[in-house]
Amino acid sequence: MTPIGLAHLTLLRLSPPDLVTTAAASGYDFVGVRVHAATEGEDQYPMEPGSPMSRETLRRLDDTGLRVHDVEFLTLGPDTGPDHWRPALDAGAALGARTVSVVGADPDRRRLTDTLAALTTDAAALGIRPTLEPISYQPVSTVAEAAEIARAAGAAVLLDALHLQRGGSSIDDVRGLEPHLVPCLQLCDGPLRAPDHLDLPAELPLGMKADGSVLQAEARVQRRLIGDGELPLTELIAAAPAGTPLSIEVPHAAMQSRLTSLDYARRNLTSLRDLLTAVNAHA
Repeated sequence: MTPIGLAHLTLLRLSPPDLVTTAAASGYDFVGVRVHAATEGEDQYPMEPGSPMSRETLRRLDDTGLRVHDVEFLTLGPDTGPDHWRPALDAGAALGARTVSVVGADPDRRRLTDTLAALTTDAAALGIRPTLEPISYQPVSTVAEAAEIARAAGAAVLLDALHLQRGGSSIDDVRGLEPHLVPCLQLCDGPLRAPDHLDLPAELPLGMKADGSVLQAEARVQRRLIGDGELPLTELIAAAPAGTPLSIEVPHAAMQSRLTSLDYARRNLTSLRDLLTAVNAHA
C-alpha cells in the first residue's frame, strides 16, 4: 500500500509533537516536520536534538509507530552555508528523517549547484538526502531545472502538485525523471489557472503570512482539498514511480478556521484515499 503522510504546512499551527499525535489519530503513515522556519515571522519550533520538544516528538513517534519522512525547510541563497543548514540536519537526524526539503533561491545556477552539493555531502553523513523543490515564484521553478541541478549535486527532487502547475511543468516532465530522483510527491488541489486575487480570512493560521505574490499566498494559505480542484493528480501519481510516498500539503486558512485539527487532517486523508481508489479502479 502506498504510504501517505501529513506535511507540516497543512497544520503549521500544531507543534511537531501535536502534529504526530494528530496524524496518528487520523490514520497517516508518516509526517513531515518543519524544523526550520521558512519565512520571516513564522514561529521557529525549538527542535534542537535533546530539546524538550524534540524529545517529546520522539516519544510520540515511538508511542504511535509513525515515522518522520522529511524535515523542512531550507532556502538556498547566495550566502547559504553549513552554519545555516547544520541545525536543521541535526534536528532531522534526531527524528530519523530521510530527506530535507530545500528551495533554490539563488539565481546563479553554478553557485546554487555547488551549495546544494555541499549540503548533500553534509546531509549524507547523517543519512539524509536533500530534495530540491521547484517553486513557481522562485528562481528554480520547473521540474527540468530542479532535476538538472539535483543530478549534478547528488540530490533529489521534491514534486509539489500546485507548483508543478503554476511553474509550467508537465506530466511528461515528471514521467521523464529517474525513479531515484523522486522520493515523495506532495499533493493538493486547485484551479488550473492561477487566481488573479485571493479573498483571504482576516485571521490566518499561526505562521502563515499572506504577504508577497498571489502565487505565494495561494501556496501557503489557500490550496484546495484533493478532489476539490482541477489539477491532474491522477496523471501525476501515475507518472511517478510506483509506490512513491504521497504527502498531503493542503494549507487552507478558511477551512482550518472552521474545523478542529483532527477533523481537518481526517478530511484530507479521506480525500486522498478516495482519489487512490479511483486511480486503482482504472489501473
